[in-house]
Amino acid sequence: MLALRKLAAGRGQLGLVDVDPPGPPAPGQLVVDVVSAGVCGTDLHIRDGEYPSVPPVTMGHEMGGYVRAVGSGVDPGLVGRRVAAETFFETCGRCRWCRDGRPNLCPARRSLGTHVDGGFAPQVTMPAINVHSVPDHVPDSALSLLEPLACVCNAMSVGSRVFAGDQVLVIGPGAVGNLAAQVARAAGARVVLSGLERDRERLELAARLGLEATTVVDAAGPGGGRFDVVVETSGSAGGWDLAVRAARRGGRILQMGLVGRPVPVDVDLICNHELTVSATFASHPASWLRATELVGARSVDLASLISEVMALRDWETLFDHIGAGDGLKYVFDPRL
Repeated sequence: MLALRKLAAGRGQLGLVDVDPPGPPAPGQLVVDVVSAGVCGTDLHIRDGEYPSVPPVTMGHEMGGYVRAVGSGVDPGLVGRRVAAETFFETCGRCRWCRDGRPNLCPARRSLGTHVDGGFAPQVTMPAINVHSVPDHVPDSALSLLEPLACVCNAMSVGSRVFAGDQVLVIGPGAVGNLAAQVARAAGARVVLSGLERDRERLELAARLGLEATTVVDAAGPGGGRFDVVVETSGSAGGWDLAVRAARRGGRILQMGLVGRPVPVDVDLICNHELTVSATFASHPASWLRATELVGARSVDLASLISEVMALRDWETLFDHIGAGDGLKYVFDPRL
């Protein structure tokens, strides 16, 4: 089968190559036929050698599909089930973070798409505990978007919570920013989603989903910013500059966007305004439960975020679209 792989360390080093399909799943594991594999900014950082991976490895950590086969000890009723998948492959289960219910922080964590073959291929093997059933109204193409939604829920619903009545600024109208704005709205917050002039198409989509979207942010408040919570998803120096200026005194900044390099931040504002800056990494079971609840209640729209579904053979075109800021969310369907 054909798989898109990181072939070697360093910038570039990607290729679509022929690999053997997975063998029979081991005890506790299953094999999924992938129908939706989302591409996110992390994949571009992997391509550019800015995010750690262990090549050669098939990329792709956002994925969903149909269970093809199960190993011993796994419910055979899962075969044929439509699922979305968590990103880890294994954790130690013994460290303080695993025992605290935070396996996403396990130092020994090995993840699909970076350490172990991921979803940019027709089939993928994973632990059976990874998979979550998806509400029927979610189309196949949007299955992979449950993973970034779970990451957003880790930051906003499980970690540093957003509360009803909060004024929230989300910086960056990409897929994660759009999801963050929808999650904040579902929590009862008043939300502004901001972007640049080149993001006009993305902002228009957000407006169609009922979100307040703008290129001009009124950040001023009493002696500082006016927002209770600022969510930085753009992964840019400009985004961080706006974040520390827009947060009110005693406010909260949540980091979600990866920059890939050091950026200057006015840390004196963090001190003088007593800002709380926090971040979360990936997701964990509690955030997946929240994500599936929001989707089941139709509080978050996943399908509208998809710009195009493409074949693996078109990966270079797809990556060029993302790098140019075209569209919102691109998804591979390995069956094409």
